[in-house]
Amino acid sequence: MAAKKYYAVMLVDDSEIDNLINQKMIQSANICDVIYVHSGAKSAIEALRNLEKIAKDVPSKILPDVIFLDIDMPLMDGLQFLDQFATLLPQTQQHCRIVMLTSSINPKDMTRSKKYDFVKEYINKPLSKDVLQKLDV
Repeated sequence: MAAKKYYAVMLVDDSEIDNLINQKMIQSANICDVIYVHSGAKSAIEALRNLEKIAKDVPSKILPDVIFLDIDMPLMDGLQFLDQFATLLPQTQQHCRIVMLTSSINPKDMTRSKKYDFVKEYINKPLSKDVLQKLDV
């Protein structure tokens, strides 16, 4: 089964090693053309705010289709990111689907993240080629 092709994905994780491994896995699975990588939720939100300003006419060629988001991060965690993401333009919220990619096993994290319509999946680290090929968000 061929993997679904996205224009862009975004990785948001404070672990540089996880970002590198996940970036290589995404490249290997060949599911997208562009990978945005952020080591903090705050920088990722700022990037999305900037991207949405230039994406008004062609969001599918600028905004990430999928955002892989870690929960446990310093300064701004993944759940705070979701609160900020909810303040972005409705077009951005509709275009970007969020996949929680985390090592958290806290059921409260899962419950809280699933209250947002734009959170489509909750998967455990690490990403694998099989998971990426089956991903349908």
